[in-house]
Amino acid sequence: MNVTAEVTPGSDVAGKSVPVTRDPIPGTPASRGAASLSLWRASARIFDLSLDQMLWSRRTVFMALVVGGPLLIALAVRVIDMFAAQGGVQIDGVKVGSAAIFGLMVWVFYLRFAVPVLAVFYGTSLMADEVEDKTITYLFSRPIPRGAVLLGKYLAYLVCTVAVVLPSVVLVYLLIMSRPGASLAGGFMDLVKDLVVIVLGLAAYGAVFAWVGAQFKRPLLTGLAFVFAWEPAMLVIPGYLRRFSVAYYLQGLVPQAMPTDDSTASLLTSLFREFPTVGTSLFWLVLITATTLWLAMRTVTRREYVLEQ
Repeated sequence: MNVTAEVTPGSDVAGKSVPVTRDPIPGTPASRGAASLSLWRASARIFDLSLDQMLWSRRTVFMALVVGGPLLIALAVRVIDMFAAQGGVQIDGVKVGSAAIFGLMVWVFYLRFAVPVLAVFYGTSLMADEVEDKTITYLFSRPIPRGAVLLGKYLAYLVCTVAVVLPSVVLVYLLIMSRPGASLAGGFMDLVKDLVVIVLGLAAYGAVFAWVGAQFKRPLLTGLAFVFAWEPAMLVIPGYLRRFSVAYYLQGLVPQAMPTDDSTASLLTSLFREFPTVGTSLFWLVLITATTLWLAMRTVTRREYVLEQ
């Protein structure tokens, strides 16, 4: 005769205690730890999937063209050095040093153009591409947090842009600082600072435009208006309004990029001589990046996406 006994959790069977396994209670530290672990694991999967797509997309060609512009200008400077009658690049009859040329190129061509433009085109499309290709339903049907989709694609954007932009900066540095009278070793620490600031700029602008892409219906137009209208105006207008721009805090990290010799370039950049301290700039850049990235993930989590037929 078969006897079936029902054992309740926690009861003793043959003198042995049966352990009780319970799921984490929602809202407890254990449940929050499990959720964060699943978020990061899911983000890593999305990162692996998105990185190859970004590297081999048409935007990579556009990115190469954007960062190739400063290289052509650096080559033009070397050609001028070879054929100039008085030797070297001059503005208003004043010879411009190599450090001043490199600093101006970092500020104008990278921090004020290449970095925000690339962030606009990549950041605003993180979710828009999935909606346009109608693949967002596949991603959202997986058992992963919705915010992980945006976070993974944001990390892929950051790695992709850093891998293309930083080598361009290094090549420009080698071309400019190898001019007669310049020193490659003397400006090395400034190069390292510039590279770090460019990474911070890509992170901050990318997070801002990731939120713009998740929040607004026409994110690209909104992002371009921010880059080419709002920020230039805020940097020129005196007062507290300039604090509502990413560029204001970036220029606080690259004071060496502002020319100091008596030239037209120095006069043009005299409007931007008021900049925050390094500590203040770092604090606000990190805060802007973290806040806007969190807002973007929150927006993606709560928003209902309607696919057009």
